[in-house]
Amino acid sequence: MEVGLSYKDAFVCSLLAVDPIQFKVICYKSLQNVNFCFIFDVNYMKIRLIKKQTIENYIKSNAQSLSGFETWLAIIKYSDWNDPLDIIKSFNSADILGNSTNRVVFNIGGNKYRMICSYHFGKSMIHVFICWIGTHSKYDELCDKELQYTVNDY
Repeated sequence: MEVGLSYKDAFVCSLLAVDPIQFKVICYKSLQNVNFCFIFDVNYMKIRLIKKQTIENYIKSNAQSLSGFETWLAIIKYSDWNDPLDIIKSFNSADILGNSTNRVVFNIGGNKYRMICSYHFGKSMIHVFICWIGTHSKYDELCDKELQYTVNDY
């Protein structure tokens, strides 16, 4: 027996499965000897960081940056972005760079470090490519030369 119930009803159901390929959540609920199955589409955009090793290498040569990058990575892991403004919602101090570059600069570790990334919103995944990592003062030098739009060190 199929009965349409609301999302509100699903909050008290038992989770059966999550289908990460089709982005669906499947739940089960029994009410008064009637079984219900919910299948919800999840509008979740997974973030794929390319290439995390770049951050790890930077931390090896700049140990004091570890906690800042750990925080950034934890936020990325649980973020859900559907457009560039969602990046700013996750990172209030981030700036979307202009010139149609699809780039964002993140302030890391209380603004001691900067990381420039390019991003691409796909159908079900966002790709974030690390372009440059450095100190705030080195970032200022890039900006003086207007290289923040084109730098690709990694």
